[in-house]
Amino acid sequence: MLARHRSLYLLAAAVVSVTLAASSQAHAQATQPPAQGAAPAPTTQQQPAAPAPSAPPAPAAPAPSSLPPSTAAPAPAQAAPSLVTPVTISPAQDQQQLAAQGNQRPSGGTGGENVNPQQVFSEDWWANARPIIEVHGYFRTRAELFHNFSLNRHSSSVLPGVQNGDPQFLWPVPLDQSYQGISGSGQSVTICGSNATPNQACQDRTESGANLRFRLNPEIHISDNLRILSQIDLLDNLVLGSTPDSYAMQPGTSATGNSTGYVPVQYNGGYAPVNYAPFAFQSTTQGPPTAGVNGWTNSIAVKRAWGEYMTPVGQLRFGRMPQQWGLGIVANAGDGIDSDYQSTVDRIMFITGIKSIDLYFGGAWDFPSSGPTNANPFDVYGGQPYNTCNLCNVNEWVAFITHRTNPEIQRLKLARGDLVLNGGVYTAYRSQYLDLAASGSGNATQTPWTTDYTSTNNGLQARQAWALIPDAWVQLLWRKFRFEAEAVTTQGQIGYMPGLTTNVNNPTSIRQYGLATQTEFRAVEDKLDLQFGFGWASGDAYANNAGAGALQPGQTGIQSEFSSGGQTSALSTFRFHPDYRIDLIFWRNIMSRVEGAYYFRPSVDYDFIRHADGEKFGGGGAVIWSRASEFEQTPGHKRDLGVELDLQLYYQSKDGSLNDDPTKIGGFFTMLQYGVFFPLGGLDYLPGQLTNTSFDAGLSAAQIVRLFLGIVF
Repeated sequence: MLARHRSLYLLAAAVVSVTLAASSQAHAQATQPPAQGAAPAPTTQQQPAAPAPSAPPAPAAPAPSSLPPSTAAPAPAQAAPSLVTPVTISPAQDQQQLAAQGNQRPSGGTGGENVNPQQVFSEDWWANARPIIEVHGYFRTRAELFHNFSLNRHSSSVLPGVQNGDPQFLWPVPLDQSYQGISGSGQSVTICGSNATPNQACQDRTESGANLRFRLNPEIHISDNLRILSQIDLLDNLVLGSTPDSYAMQPGTSATGNSTGYVPVQYNGGYAPVNYAPFAFQSTTQGPPTAGVNGWTNSIAVKRAWGEYMTPVGQLRFGRMPQQWGLGIVANAGDGIDSDYQSTVDRIMFITGIKSIDLYFGGAWDFPSSGPTNANPFDVYGGQPYNTCNLCNVNEWVAFITHRTNPEIQRLKLARGDLVLNGGVYTAYRSQYLDLAASGSGNATQTPWTTDYTSTNNGLQARQAWALIPDAWVQLLWRKFRFEAEAVTTQGQIGYMPGLTTNVNNPTSIRQYGLATQTEFRAVEDKLDLQFGFGWASGDAYANNAGAGALQPGQTGIQSEFSSGGQTSALSTFRFHPDYRIDLIFWRNIMSRVEGAYYFRPSVDYDFIRHADGEKFGGGGAVIWSRASEFEQTPGHKRDLGVELDLQLYYQSKDGSLNDDPTKIGGFFTMLQYGVFFPLGGLDYLPGQLTNTSFDAGLSAAQIVRLFLGIVF
């Protein structure tokens, strides 16, 4: 009982002490207010102090309570009240704390003495402010199942471009699939079957895999007009299960019989496995991808890094940065959570304009290719490499003008039922005089990291190419309706390229055209999303690929052309950016991008659940009908390429930092997708082309199943 009463007495004393401390603190603040600009006294929870009201805050800074420790003013240490030790009450404590905080403010004098906060100018404040670091990005995992992407065409699976008699290579047959070529040869894999019937031909038309990516977009805000931005990918599109210890390429070892023990030697003409896992079946762990050890690339890849400085007359950007214009059929930053390709450019750019009328214009100097350099693997110890062939540079200059309505004014106009019109023109001019020699030109194939002075012309050849690329974009908005279009053309010539043209006095012309439109209407409280897409890429009736069409060019990206009287026809096959995606199978995977064709794409999406906090669950579908711009360019010499049906279900959680913007994806996001592509006559064989009649060469449908899991922050 005595112990119990003693505890009650101590508890009562502690409560009285806390009450007296709070009363004393309130009385001190009421009788002597703090100096202007001082932060409020910290609480016992040790929250970061808020910035002074009179000081200009950084425009992109988060709320004071969410600032990282490196950016928020540290709160003075204060012991928490104890239930055992009485609290010492000091009437001067508040004044001491406020004075200590005032000493942390920027000094306006040359000698470091404290001055009135009202006399501290913005230059002094920012000179003492700490940089604010923001990090955005996403983590994603994707699983995919491909079925019959070869469309039952009997093409090769050894290497892309090796066709075994198939004049139009579209998709390699899986390695574990046996087939016969159209002229009798083919691929035979006879290691399947059971114990009763061994050595049977393997039959498997499916391919599958899963991959992941962790992307970081760090931003360092040095002040309100100066910042550094970057993009870093960790485990970029790493295929799950692709770096087991059984695949590591460690040099083999062999006993030498001397005191040195084991020395590295070749192991059966190659490398030895590690960690006692000579076969994939015995794998015990996954290792980080390391180029030359267990993969082609390393775990970390720095994709972009650039600086931005806001001058009194405009913004200066310099470094390696994203490039985006219009709908993205030419310049596409590829920053979507499901993106695989992107436009990244080395550039120095200046942007200015007239903000009162939302008119902006500017120009850029780009560095698409610098040609060979004197860089070597030992530059890690210092040194500055430089370009050794100035005439090999690919030079590019850009000019643009655009009108983009301020987002807040745009929302106000749409709410009032006014029409909003945005648009602009982006023009690039590119040229190159000399280039590294291409393979097949009589010289060894060169790279930007090698120089062969023993080759003809030091391994160089004439190129004498130029191109003018104007790109127009327009956007029309009215209430819940949006119409957007982008039109582009490439006009130019190539003077010399082996396999295409070898007479600089008779160059090959470039005449290419592309168009894309998007029409969208939202209804039912924005839950219903109706869209119609159309796109057209000019084709080439004179493209030649073994005399049976060239819908997809070879690895060089340049199609051979029919010549008449020594004059080669113009290159006119336009290719969309690969990240401008309209489907799941044909253009996204088999062809890798829209090219030499036009399409119609109606689609519908509906959010079954949609909350103001960003949480939503919905589904949708799309139909894509594709036709060739020039029927002579297709394998079957017919315009109809195929019809694809794509379906999806999607869910987004409510705990994302970007959920306050309905146009962005934030927090946890997942989707399940299914697609089926029905090939038509344009992808079939020509009559009489099949000399081997022992198999059915009729086209069949391709299918895909995709699961996407991601976290966006």
